[in-house]
Amino acid sequence: MYELIQVADRTYYIQSPAKIGLYRLSEHDVCLIDSGSDKDAGRKVRQILDRNNWQLKAIYNTHSNADHIGGNKYLQNQTGCRIYAPGIEECFTRYPVLEPSFLYGGYPMKDLRHKFLMAETSDVLPLSDDVIPEGFEIIPLPGHFFDMVGFRTPDDVVFLADCLASRETLSKYGIPFIYDVAAYLETLEMVSGLEAKVFVPSHAEASDDISELARFNIEKTEEVGERIVELCSSPLNFETILQKLFTFYGLTMNMQQYVLVGSTVRSYLSWLKDSGKLNTEFRGNMLLWER
Repeated sequence: MYELIQVADRTYYIQSPAKIGLYRLSEHDVCLIDSGSDKDAGRKVRQILDRNNWQLKAIYNTHSNADHIGGNKYLQNQTGCRIYAPGIEECFTRYPVLEPSFLYGGYPMKDLRHKFLMAETSDVLPLSDDVIPEGFEIIPLPGHFFDMVGFRTPDDVVFLADCLASRETLSKYGIPFIYDVAAYLETLEMVSGLEAKVFVPSHAEASDDISELARFNIEKTEEVGERIVELCSSPLNFETILQKLFTFYGLTMNMQQYVLVGSTVRSYLSWLKDSGKLNTEFRGNMLLWER
């Protein structure tokens, strides 16, 4: 873990729970794509930089989930690097309590205010075309989170952030986190047609062809929607739908899984209602969902 892997002339990634991209701007200057999950990840990244006599100039965050921005503060304090994040992700990165608040739908209890859902705050600037290195391309990847992006480096390596889950993850857990199902499916369709020298998803193996995995993610995303519609053959409230999905996919409920999967299921319900596959009704002061 935290092995530096070179995939092109100037492009590398650091093998970690959420892969960290690294691009050599010059002989001694580098930038990162994301920063890892926490202060310890930041320390390990700093050790790699020191071993190679590299100076960190900037971190480009793909999105604001804690496992992608957790090393920001440490690395910024150590190196003085600038940090950039796209759109709404800038706000979540600057005010990390927004993530558990959004997931829970209210003020988050202590059980949710931990490093896996709430990174330390960092001084972040808005991401735009005029702040990325020459030859970089920003690739919008909405769906998993609000304004998530990926990056193509000048030597044709594409970092795909969290828009793809591995086959193993999908087979084991069934329901990856999604904020906007319609946007997510559109992103997967776009990604399935991309070409690059190497693709680096944050939570799947690097590959020179991502189309098959993208199609698999599309199939699994649609399967969850179909399952929810089947469950709602008779009127059900949200908690019952969530309980049945946890049981069907063999998941174990705890507070973190309750908010992560729960938020995703609410997004599915919105998508299914907007597309006319589910109706809603208030009965006995309870919101019910029905096919």
